Amino acid sequence: MPALNPPTITNGIAAAILFARGKVEGMALIAPGMEGARHSFLAALICLPVLLGLRIVVWAVQGAPPNGVAVSLAGELVSYTVGWVAFALGSKLLAERAQRGANWPQFITAWNWSNLVQYALLLVLLLPTALGLPGWIGNALGLAAVGYAMWLEWFVTRVALGVPGATAVMFVVLDLALGLFIGGVTARISGN
Repeated sequence: MPALNPPTITNGIAAAILFARGKVEGMALIAPGMEGARHSFLAALICLPVLLGLRIVVWAVQGAPPNGVAVSLAGELVSYTVGWVAFALGSKLLAERAQRGANWPQFITAWNWSNLVQYALLLVLLLPTALGLPGWIGNALGLAAVGYAMWLEWFVTRVALGVPGATAVMFVVLDLALGLFIGGVTARISGN
């Protein structure tokens, strides 16, 4: 019997949109099992052009990175890949510690697809800078976006793993810690 929710990009995008609106119904579109989890890493490929576009715009506004665009771009690509993989592995360990290891494939699937919303938000947040609006507007919007992204990650974790809010916070903290560490290493590679 075929699955009611096969792993498709369309289902992943639709689930991400539902999650972004705080709708648990997004889970009905998430494919169960490891096939859906593997397929969900297509979200990383979809988000990659957004990341590269963001970096190019930032470099155009702020100037080329000290160690050159090629070195910085290579560092960005490596850190991007490591970030996706490190979170997947770390979250699997956390899910097992929370006695939700069986739910991890659906969790990582939901998490991966919800990244589409976060990357789209980053793209929108770049507009004030690109339009030459005052820096404080971009900073305020950036702060709001970080808060929203943390809420979205917390929401997806709580729903997909079926854990209490306090446990879901640990997954958000893991993502933040990995992001800060990997971002710091990438900045050093770029010479920033």
